[in-house]
Amino acid sequence: MDLTAVEVVDWRRRVFALYDAVRRAASAEEAHELWRIERDDLLLRHPATPLLAEDRVLFEGLSVAPYDPDWRFELPLLAADPARFEFATGTDGVVPFERIGRVEIPDVGSLDVWRLTSYGGGLFVPVRDALAGRPGGTYGGGRYLLDTIKGADLGSDAEHGTIVLDFNFAYNPSCAYDPAWACPLAPPGNVLSVPVPVGELHGGGTH
Repeated sequence: MDLTAVEVVDWRRRVFALYDAVRRAASAEEAHELWRIERDDLLLRHPATPLLAEDRVLFEGLSVAPYDPDWRFELPLLAADPARFEFATGTDGVVPFERIGRVEIPDVGSLDVWRLTSYGGGLFVPVRDALAGRPGGTYGGGRYLLDTIKGADLGSDAEHGTIVLDFNFAYNPSCAYDPAWACPLAPPGNVLSVPVPVGELHGGGTH
């Protein structure tokens, strides 16, 4: 994992551009297909990919479930007791987060919404569901719904205090592909007791 600063900047630039296109797409289904295709290309071809070299040889695309509109929500940010956690990474040092609220997802459960408190700010919403760690299920450590400091932003409405959470866009952190990465995973307030069968899956890694 010996990346140059220019390679990392280019990766993040492409991720920001991708999510901008996702938010502008004519439909959620079109946005999801664009997201899947572009992420496949990034992981296969970009020098900053977290995919190991041996995994790129036979890579045919990420395992992503078909789009299901029932898993898209625009939700108000609700009050939550203050909380903090810190995570030590290999590349960004100690990353501090504070809980700024929570969202209640109908028939699914509650997820905490975190803010990165170091330079740049940004919202962070990880999720670990009941399929985590199961064969053909989701990554055992959980997935990310939002990580806006790195571009993964599905939209929000500041006037109405809502954020968009679309589980179809849940994606695996880099440590799901390369154990050399250190990734903040879902704390207790971001664990769901129900299965979330959409988004990027885990186990096999290809279609």
